[in-house]
Amino acid sequence: MSELHEHKVKRLHMRSMRRGIKEMDLILPSYAATRLAVMDDAALSLYDLMLSENDHDLYQWVTGQKSAPDEYAVLIGDIKTHLEAHPL
Repeated sequence: MSELHEHKVKRLHMRSMRRGIKEMDLILPSYAATRLAVMDDAALSLYDLMLSENDHDLYQWVTGQKSAPDEYAVLIGDIKTHLEAHPL
């Protein structure tokens, strides 16, 4: 039995709040609150996979210090766009 969409959204939102570094604790919950509910299952699965990455790497990708891997490039770009529109 697969996870219900709304349960997956809630789980991923909680994982967005429980990060390893404070910067990502601020960036990801804001993004998750506005974007996860409208994502399809494939996008949610990619976001879930991205959350398994090291927080320091995620922060460098989001801030443009390093290029994101190709598999996450579009997602990281969307997070950057969200952050520009909703600065912390």
